[in-house]
Amino acid sequence: MCKICIFAGTTEARWLVELLGTQPVTVTACVATEYGETLLPEGGNVTVRAGRIPVGEIIEMLSETKFELVIDATHPYAASITESVARACAETGTEYLRLLRGESDKASDLTCVPNAEEAALFLSQTEGNILLTTGSKDLKIYSKVKGFTDRAYSRVLPLDASLALCREAGVQPSHILAMQGPFSEEMDTAMLRAVSAKWLVTKDGGEAGGFSAKVAAARKAGASVLVIGRPKQREGKSFSQVLEILERRFGFKFPQSVQIVGIGPGSQSAMTQEARRAIEEADCLIGARRMLDAAARGGQKTFAAIVPQEIADFIYTHREYRRCAVLMSGDTGFFSGMKKLLPQLSDCEVSVLPGLSSLSYLCAKLQTSYEDVHVVSLHGRAHDITADVRANARVFALVGGEHGVNDLCRTLAENGLGTVTVSVGERLSYEDETITTGTAEELKDKAFAPLSAVLIENEHPDAVVTHGLPDEAFLRAGGVVPMTKSEVRAIALSKLRLTARAVCYDIGAGTGSVAIEMALQAKCGHVYAVERRDDAVELLKKNQAAFHVENLTVVSGTAPEACRDLPAPTHAFIGGSAGNLRDILSILLAKNPHVRIVATAISLESVAELTACIKDFAFTETEVVSVQIARGKKAGPYHLMAGQNPVYIFTMQAEEKP
Repeated sequence: MCKICIFAGTTEARWLVELLGTQPVTVTACVATEYGETLLPEGGNVTVRAGRIPVGEIIEMLSETKFELVIDATHPYAASITESVARACAETGTEYLRLLRGESDKASDLTCVPNAEEAALFLSQTEGNILLTTGSKDLKIYSKVKGFTDRAYSRVLPLDASLALCREAGVQPSHILAMQGPFSEEMDTAMLRAVSAKWLVTKDGGEAGGFSAKVAAARKAGASVLVIGRPKQREGKSFSQVLEILERRFGFKFPQSVQIVGIGPGSQSAMTQEARRAIEEADCLIGARRMLDAAARGGQKTFAAIVPQEIADFIYTHREYRRCAVLMSGDTGFFSGMKKLLPQLSDCEVSVLPGLSSLSYLCAKLQTSYEDVHVVSLHGRAHDITADVRANARVFALVGGEHGVNDLCRTLAENGLGTVTVSVGERLSYEDETITTGTAEELKDKAFAPLSAVLIENEHPDAVVTHGLPDEAFLRAGGVVPMTKSEVRAIALSKLRLTARAVCYDIGAGTGSVAIEMALQAKCGHVYAVERRDDAVELLKKNQAAFHVENLTVVSGTAPEACRDLPAPTHAFIGGSAGNLRDILSILLAKNPHVRIVATAISLESVAELTACIKDFAFTETEVVSVQIARGKKAGPYHLMAGQNPVYIFTMQAEEKP
């Protein structure tokens, strides 16, 4: 078993010892004080050695134990011990690795000095109380500050040695704040206010040392910040880089803990207790800025991102954050980024916490159930909602964009649905929450929040789920444009076996009777109606408008040329080929070898050509049916059946999708 020695003195060192404690390695952790010893886990494969070690003893220890690696994770201000460890490693030939804590960004309102001596000189020229958070070692230096006894309050560890140094420096007993961290922003703020501090003196301990929390607290309390600069640092590696080196060299695994948290509509009050606990315990919060502003506690590290790859990259390059919480609006399983994010986090230990969805929240406010609601999202995606509203009694939609709700209501009104009831929820769960109800016509010009939840109610939905529109429902232009009649159309559509997301071609579309029924069936798909005759194209567009089918595109041209730039079809109907049947079949199969094709033929020549194609193309499923329709016709007081030409319906499928 390999042996690793860690010189500790930072939070990162404690994390490292804890992580290595789970691996097949012998760990010796060296700390300067008994207090430091209490913070480290001991037992199992971890041995803790407390006390300051002279360089000679370090050399002796390294020579005797033969460590494979020494990691210097001491505090960035402990320059002397860093030099001692580096020297000892050099003399014994032991591999040395310096773990560096990253420096914090310094805002313009901070005052920076190189050392405690300069800080004391600076403070002597100021007025007001001082809160010292730099430990007890340099208190004698600060004792030279003008008015030190009355002005200075010192926050130190509750140890005898620290208290003794306070007494030696002349700190009044009532000005000694003996306590152990970590300290939150709220606690720092309360402490600054309690001592009426005008100055906060701190070292740049980085994020792990609570530097940003101290700065934020000082701003809240109206105190200025004096920062002691770091000594010159040796070259080293970040915490993430150290873990990567250990994993690569020794085969260790240090998976990060990531919780994907559904935070509900947005406010703290609408979060689950589990979500609030995860947020409170997280080292870092990740999510959209508006969510971070609502959820983050004071001083908590945050990273604004919504793109899954960007989130994953941040987590993997910031392994100092052992517990990350990725915030998702609403419920994690309801139109959230969880689905795309999860595959990116395969090397992490991931848990998912559900939240209150905007659907359940809005319906609760409206005092209605939601088990029968059809759900769609218009936030950041294109979707023809008119088909959903027309077919369902109730539709819920997430709507984004400055004019998203206006555009939605206007689209409904323009497509004959202006009387449906629309309830719009804005800023749900917040104090300024607003729910507005009216018809689509009434709300189309009203202003709404960029991100809203909408419930649409249609008292008279078109709930027909089978095809079979009557021929009279279509514009015919005197019957000069060919049309596939209802009986044949019903059989052909049944043979096609359309799916909700089908991409369909109607080649030789004529009036568009087949294309329109395709579009009504494939509500989440798209239909391309290809027609070469100009008069038929115009009639097709009129029928499209009459049926309000936005998932239908009319393509003017002759197949197969008109099909070359179209998306690959899942289904195709051939009502007319203009003598190009073989070429049409070839391009359909080239675009999608799994395409399902239905073609109709009346003339014997067309039947013969389709029969030959069945033999020549690699279809694995074929079927031919002959249909002859007779329609009743009134003749005086009698009704006679009038026979029509027989129609042959060919079904062709290449290889089925696996």
